[in-house]
Amino acid sequence: MRKVGEATYENSEGLRDGRISDTAFNIARGTMRMLAQLSFAPLLEVGLANGRRADILAIGPKGEIWIVEVKSCLADFRADGKWPDYDAYCDRFLFAVDSDFPCGVLPADTGLIIADRYSAEIIRPGESKALGAARRKAVTLRFSRVAAQRVHRQVDPSSGVPNESG
Repeated sequence: MRKVGEATYENSEGLRDGRISDTAFNIARGTMRMLAQLSFAPLLEVGLANGRRADILAIGPKGEIWIVEVKSCLADFRADGKWPDYDAYCDRFLFAVDSDFPCGVLPADTGLIIADRYSAEIIRPGESKALGAARRKAVTLRFSRVAAQRVHRQVDPSSGVPNESG
């Protein structure tokens, strides 16, 4: 069920399927708001060619690709060693955490976003690198297809359009 002005997230596709906690959802929501204010187009839970799933994949106004890994707590960070696998699929990699997270444990060369349900701030931009043209094209095409299929399923849930998020 959707509300005008603000969607109810219980039925938001890919969000409330057991993979994301309320804390992680709130961090992601605030981060996506900030990214949109920076003219990025963010998507949640996008599968990559290496089999990993980016928490937030965002494409900027100049085609730059950012991946944001949401961490809800220290235990979440310590249990997840897959985040280095995202580096080959983005121009910039950032962690998004809430204000209670012990940020000193995060690698210094990665970006850092502090977020809550309503907003976020980039504390540390992290290193920027140029993604190769062929990889950029592949990631951009994947992003576009996932976004279009999600919109299609929202418009016509019984259409049979496959879920390509990952």
